[in-house]
Amino acid sequence: MRSQHWFDAVQKCQHKGEAYALVTVLGCTGSTPRDQSSKMVITGEKTYDTIGGGHLEFVVTNKARELLIANVDSQQIDHFPLGASLGQCCGGSATVLIETFAACDFQVAVFGAGHVAKALMNILSGLPCKVTWVDSRAELFPAETAANINAVVSDDPTYEMENLPAGANVLILTHNHQLDYELTEAALKHPGLNHIGLIGSDTKAQRFIRRLEARDFSQDDIQRVICPVGLSAVPGKLPMEVAVSIAGELIALQHQGTDAETDKKQRGLSWKSIKQELANDQRSVDTTGTGASLKLSD
Repeated sequence: MRSQHWFDAVQKCQHKGEAYALVTVLGCTGSTPRDQSSKMVITGEKTYDTIGGGHLEFVVTNKARELLIANVDSQQIDHFPLGASLGQCCGGSATVLIETFAACDFQVAVFGAGHVAKALMNILSGLPCKVTWVDSRAELFPAETAANINAVVSDDPTYEMENLPAGANVLILTHNHQLDYELTEAALKHPGLNHIGLIGSDTKAQRFIRRLEARDFSQDDIQRVICPVGLSAVPGKLPMEVAVSIAGELIALQHQGTDAETDKKQRGLSWKSIKQELANDQRSVDTTGTGASLKLSD
């Protein structure tokens, strides 16, 4: 697919939380399909823009998709003599940077399309998460949603709950207490949900606890349901206030367990390793001014 520019494709993939590779021609010598700085985006099934087509693009696309299988952020530099290794008649050579960006693992399922849910979508649309938004009332959904939000009109929300992927964070925010209870039961029966949040008061929470106990759910299971959902430190009853509280709780859960010491360690290519890979060619390094710059092309 060539109709979309690489920068539009990057934005689309980021909003959808889809894994992708960004390919950049760092430099070239002789005759090549395209010049340095040409870019393209590669996903598991599609390509956007082009670095010139031909065997070079074919090989780079396959390499990128092999890297995407690992679903991690990475950078890799490859050099291709076009005639010797790829059999292209242009005969030059190209150096290509392949950067991969992992798919989003922050998945949220919101049941209900009332005022709080709508306010919440304004926040979630700006976060790196994939959202499934479920309600039986089609008229409550806006005409358009952000790229990372999938609105699902369903007469059987519990079916949608049963089919959520493992690791999803569930928010039960419907207009109907009986439906809330049925969704809570379905969520507890799901084998792999990360978080179950239920909107409501302490009184509602106690009523649901008694009903769940009567259905022989264990205390460990019942304690998985967070009701009232949201951060207690963020007060307020306005829809946006409640939405901020819920979003804050989701963000805290997503970052739970982050090791501050690990964050201080080297990630990706260090300046030292880059210079070593280029045989410490000091003629390419400019140390004037602030910091240092590595010139990759003339």
